[in-house]
Amino acid sequence: MKLLTFDIEDWYNCDFIDNDFNWDRHEVRIYDSVQRILDELQRRKIRGTFFCLGWLAEKHPDVIKSIDQYGHHIGCHSYQHELSFRFTQKEFEQDTNKAKKLLEDIIGKEVNAFRAPGFSITSKNLHCFETLLELGFTYDASVFPASHDYGGLPEFGISEPFIIETQSGILKEFPMNIHKVANKNIVFSGGGFFRLLPYPLIKKFTDRTEYLMTYFHPRDFDTGQPVIKSLPIMRKFKSYVGIKGAFKKFNRYLSDYDFLDIEEADKRIEWEKSKRIKL
Repeated sequence: MKLLTFDIEDWYNCDFIDNDFNWDRHEVRIYDSVQRILDELQRRKIRGTFFCLGWLAEKHPDVIKSIDQYGHHIGCHSYQHELSFRFTQKEFEQDTNKAKKLLEDIIGKEVNAFRAPGFSITSKNLHCFETLLELGFTYDASVFPASHDYGGLPEFGISEPFIIETQSGILKEFPMNIHKVANKNIVFSGGGFFRLLPYPLIKKFTDRTEYLMTYFHPRDFDTGQPVIKSLPIMRKFKSYVGIKGAFKKFNRYLSDYDFLDIEEADKRIEWEKSKRIKL
């Protein structure tokens, strides 16, 4: 099972660029970047899950409308890409609810899936799962089942769909899948490692992976985006490595495998046989 998902952010929608989140002053590139993805998926008749920022829904609603009109599954990616563990439980509820309502007002239907920015749900803010259920979410895709720059949840240790049990009910979790390289857990199916690694290696890892969760961003394919010169060397490398050939590599991926969105995956999973984690 191979899931196709996107985190819909513009090139400046991250906290390491502007801590004050004063993003209106930046060049807007999200329209063309998203349209390029939508056109390719339409040509191939592929449906994906798009986790969208509430801030984009508020400032650039036509981007969200286009994704919905092309028939894709809309998910929530927070309001303004603040890392979840920086919030109190109440602040997380307010931020997520604000984003969810903005998205729902645009597409006129329920938003039932969530992904935390930076996979930033950790052992210290597991209350987020309870909050997601209280807000009406059915699916989550925030779990990184290993150590990560922003924490991760190595204690979960599950790289396949599983059930999270809380006092408010059950949440269907679609975690990232990881691959160990030189004793380091990496995610090769999206982000910097997808752009960095040669395609034959990505294909080799994919062929060995029964469950695959991808995560792409419009900026992964945008060769014309501004370069943020103030970034630390390693952050700059991770942000821009391999962008020139990334869309061609992405197209090869779409040609070589059958992808589906989270809602379709849900229908195919025998949840009664899935692992369960009780919080």
